[in-house]
Amino acid sequence: MKANTKSGKLTGFSEKTSDMVLVVFCSLFLFIVAYPLYYILIASVSDPYDVYAGKTFLLPSQFTLEGYKAVFADSSILTGLLNSFKYTIIGTVFSVVILYLAAYPLSVKTLPGRKWLSIFFIITMYFGGGMVPTYLVVKQTGLINNMWSLFLPGGVAVGNMIIVRNFFENSIPKEMTEAAEIDGASKWTTFIRIVVPLSRSIMAVMVVFSMVAYWNDWFTSMIYLPSPSRAPLPLVLRNILIKSSASASQASTISGGFAELNRMTEMIKFSSIIVAAAPMLVIYPFVQKYFEKGFMAGAVKG
Repeated sequence: MKANTKSGKLTGFSEKTSDMVLVVFCSLFLFIVAYPLYYILIASVSDPYDVYAGKTFLLPSQFTLEGYKAVFADSSILTGLLNSFKYTIIGTVFSVVILYLAAYPLSVKTLPGRKWLSIFFIITMYFGGGMVPTYLVVKQTGLINNMWSLFLPGGVAVGNMIIVRNFFENSIPKEMTEAAEIDGASKWTTFIRIVVPLSRSIMAVMVVFSMVAYWNDWFTSMIYLPSPSRAPLPLVLRNILIKSSASASQASTISGGFAELNRMTEMIKFSSIIVAAAPMLVIYPFVQKYFEKGFMAGAVKG
């Protein structure tokens, strides 16, 4: 900016120029963020050889749906999709409820032992028993091949709990909770009727975090849910991709041999990514308006 000697005012870029610069910058940033997913989308409906030849930079080449046909030809896709929806919905509700029940008491500064409880939770962020001890615990509790093995071992995400706790401390007026208690409301009534309705924005953030985590989680299911009928969609897609990999005996029975089987494997790979990501991409816009507000409020240091 520079000084205007006649008017004595500071002048700089015009408002129109500033808006144009901002639009260009945001458009460039959007392109950088969104292009990888767009590239996977157009690659999933293109010939893999054209993809690797660089012919699908902006538009599909030799449009084909063979990859999606191969993915949905497997009868386990529908079962995996239903399982994923079930695990995601139940797991999200469970995780958010546990987060609230853990975070709200820790946000009350008069809670006895508050400091030590916070330290106890924080320690679990850095130290864990490991995969084998955790598996043995889950096995001894009878949760193998039970969907609750996906939720109970990691029911409290401590990082998310700290965000929710900070939100309660900084965004919920203490005067409102104190007034409710003076009027005779119990702690539970205050929590349900005042705290929960005033924290919808941070709740939306935690719902998004939990949904994405449970929807994309295939490794936990692979360990604790050996039954194919209980496998979620990401695990089903992984198994389809593995089955489509070429072996010498398989390739010899297919017209085109290794080349054709490799081509189909690549199409299945791209199509599987889109099939797995599509439901979350559809749901996210409905909670986007709460996301930034709740996350920024919860990130304030208490």
